[in-house]
Amino acid sequence: MRNKIAAANWKMNLTLTEGEKLLDEILKENIELIEHQQAIFAVPFPYLQFAQKKVLGRKNYFISAQDCSDKKSGAYTGEVSVDMIASLQITHVIIGHSERRAYFNESNSMLADKINLILEKGLIPIFCCGESLEIRESGKQNEFVAKQMSESLFHLQPGQIEKIIIAYEPIWAIGTGKTATTLEAQDMHGHLRTTLARQYGDKIADEISILYGGSVKGNNAMELFSQPDVDGGLVGGASLNAQEFCTIIKSLPK
Repeated sequence: MRNKIAAANWKMNLTLTEGEKLLDEILKENIELIEHQQAIFAVPFPYLQFAQKKVLGRKNYFISAQDCSDKKSGAYTGEVSVDMIASLQITHVIIGHSERRAYFNESNSMLADKINLILEKGLIPIFCCGESLEIRESGKQNEFVAKQMSESLFHLQPGQIEKIIIAYEPIWAIGTGKTATTLEAQDMHGHLRTTLARQYGDKIADEISILYGGSVKGNNAMELFSQPDVDGGLVGGASLNAQEFCTIIKSLPK
């Protein structure tokens, strides 16, 4: 069975004290995750070390960075390299989030460079893709998202692509309160898996977890996660509320 994942993306929120309190409140629920279930917390760079210590020894709880540099090292003031992240025993890195693409002009080729560095260091990339409302309304969303994947991922060998987690984000449903219907989410996730299968075969495509990243909340998580190609969520706003995120974790299929 594919891994079923509840991934929290705190983005640029919470002070250190607030972050510690939130993580403590979630972890004190002692939600036991079975073999194929995972909870991942993507916290701001300054909080990676404390968060890693909090989840140490907890089965299937992981900490992720929210981004990394596309350069290995050098005179890039303010950037954070994959080597730095790995040195903290962090296991995952989000790349290609729609906010990074929109506000920092990250291209598909830049993301391919980041993917290479992350995999080279043995970390797991959470690769985000998704379309704007304009593209959705033009009916070109399938073509657009397939291009994002092909230009950033399809240079990888089969043994590498198997290590990727994909997160589909309908940009029009991030922070807007709008959510794709379960049918819309399933249709796109199915398309992504079919696109992977065309490149790498059905067996590999069936093993890759694809998360939904558009306004996942406690009251819609179970329905979304029940879809055959939706393997969990990359959760923004709702991950900043302990009760909400615990409900989302508990909604992961058994």
